[in-house]
Amino acid sequence: MQTSLTEFVTETRPVCPPDAEQPDEVRTVGRSVIQHGPLNDRVYLMKVDPDEAPQLIRKVYSLAEEHGYSKLFAKVPQKAIPLFTQHGFTKEACVPGMQNGDGDICFMSRFLRLWRQKPADSAKMRSVLQIAAAKPPLPPSALPAGYELQEMRPRHTREMAALYARVFPSYPFPIHEPDYLEHCMKNDVRFFGAMAGDGIAALASAEMDTAHANAEMTDFATLPAHRGKRLARHLLAHMEKALPENGIRTAYTIARAVSAGMNVTFARCGYRYAGTLVNNTNIAGRIESMNVWFRQLA
Repeated sequence: MQTSLTEFVTETRPVCPPDAEQPDEVRTVGRSVIQHGPLNDRVYLMKVDPDEAPQLIRKVYSLAEEHGYSKLFAKVPQKAIPLFTQHGFTKEACVPGMQNGDGDICFMSRFLRLWRQKPADSAKMRSVLQIAAAKPPLPPSALPAGYELQEMRPRHTREMAALYARVFPSYPFPIHEPDYLEHCMKNDVRFFGAMAGDGIAALASAEMDTAHANAEMTDFATLPAHRGKRLARHLLAHMEKALPENGIRTAYTIARAVSAGMNVTFARCGYRYAGTLVNNTNIAGRIESMNVWFRQLA
């Protein structure tokens, strides 16, 4: 039985509200985590405790109705998938073994506006996947001369925030704020940087879910002057070697579907395509579709 919610039929993308530049709110509800707000124009169940799923579904529908959001999005463990399906959610991507190397986790959505379920760049998105699929695996290579990889610490957060603000006009989380980055470091997020001289040339992070032995490889950003040197690939390989010490068994990423560079990077590093999240994330100044890629580390 599906949860009742009025369906909207807006055909055009709405103008962003004045407060859309503010970061979306992240809150803990029981043993689960919800993000919502006008920036991404959605409710995102970032962490779902299967025992809390019935209450969580009611909560996300209530938030959507209250704020007029256009998408419900959830990262759903295998046990709770049938319940979300009953309540109108559909699978957009699934990662096998993402739950402790055994159970699957699926990214599931419910679209509440017609425009939200129709990707604006479908032709380019198909082209990017075709390009990524055609690329052969890339053997390991040496880090370019003049660069060094190291883990970031709280003393680096001000420079990190400045780099992220320069690279991304918008982002689904407030990574342009040093305090937020330091908070993440204290809460199972490891940041790594490619250093050039005394400064940071590129960044990436691993957002770990140690309870389920998986990590999202995310927050990749390279300053314009240092692009073309495969620093993202070197950071990815470095993180893959570091994460098993935290018990991580599955790595995954959510990459911009129109970015050939990042999709090719993950494809050439042995990651498998898991599906596309349509009109999902506010990044680089607009809401974009995202591709999910994964790899088993152990």
